[in-house]
Amino acid sequence: MSSIKAKRRKKAGAGQYILSTILLLYTIFCAMPILLVFIGAVTDEKTLATEGFSYFPSKFSLDGVSSVLKYGKQLFVSYGVTIFVTVAGTALGLFVMSMLAYSLSRRDFRMRSFLSIYIMIPMLFSGGQLSSYIIYTSTYHLKDNLLLLILPLCVSTMNIIILRTYVQSSIPEELIDSARIDGAGEYRTFFQIVFPLMKPAMAAVGFMMATAFWNDWQNALLFITSDNKKPLQLLLVNIQKSIETLLSNKNIPTAVLAKMQGMVPQNSATMATVIVVIGPIMIAYPFFQKYFIKGLTVGSVKG
Repeated sequence: MSSIKAKRRKKAGAGQYILSTILLLYTIFCAMPILLVFIGAVTDEKTLATEGFSYFPSKFSLDGVSSVLKYGKQLFVSYGVTIFVTVAGTALGLFVMSMLAYSLSRRDFRMRSFLSIYIMIPMLFSGGQLSSYIIYTSTYHLKDNLLLLILPLCVSTMNIIILRTYVQSSIPEELIDSARIDGAGEYRTFFQIVFPLMKPAMAAVGFMMATAFWNDWQNALLFITSDNKKPLQLLLVNIQKSIETLLSNKNIPTAVLAKMQGMVPQNSATMATVIVVIGPIMIAYPFFQKYFIKGLTVGSVKG
């Protein structure tokens, strides 16, 4: 009997080693493009033009990084705007959607069916970007306002469904009923009992929202005109457009333009831009990974 158990342990151990090796190789395979981005950011532009992107470039240069960092104060201001919009938008969105999700999870809520259908409509139909622009600028008069970087991405139907499913599947109804028996109202039940228990789902949804806010640049391009309100992504898009405009200027002689092709760090600056954008997300993701996977699993399997 003991020999059979020992054989099973050996087989299980061998299987774990094989699975770990496969996962390690897959991780390396996924990390290689990210590594190439970092190497491309510090590779000389002429080397990129002649040799292409390589893990072992023949010459390194910080011109691409310098072209991004030379914006100095504006880069710092744009970072501050993006951080503010990400934090404020994520916090506000989680606060509103968690309350709505709790309401939709209650079977005795009279408007449950109506609101469930109501929040599904924007998920299936959209008025388009032109109508949104007219409403935000002409009706709400929010042109060049940071609220336009927060409100459009604040509430999402899919995130509400994930939070509602988590409340229904992970928070016992007996717990809520016992709070009501003790005299707690709906607000006290939500804020003191339900809200603290929603942390895993809110961490998962919050990370997705923070990523969406951090990477958003289209709303800023449409609505933001002041330099002190430009988010990081819009600034970096403008940097790339400036380089492209310089290299495609027809007023510059052909000989000079050909010489500039290897001097202006277009490709390396692009890679440096990517690093500036994804750096904070890469740092934050490991801290949210546990809750992110748990919250998504609940929302997708039991929905």
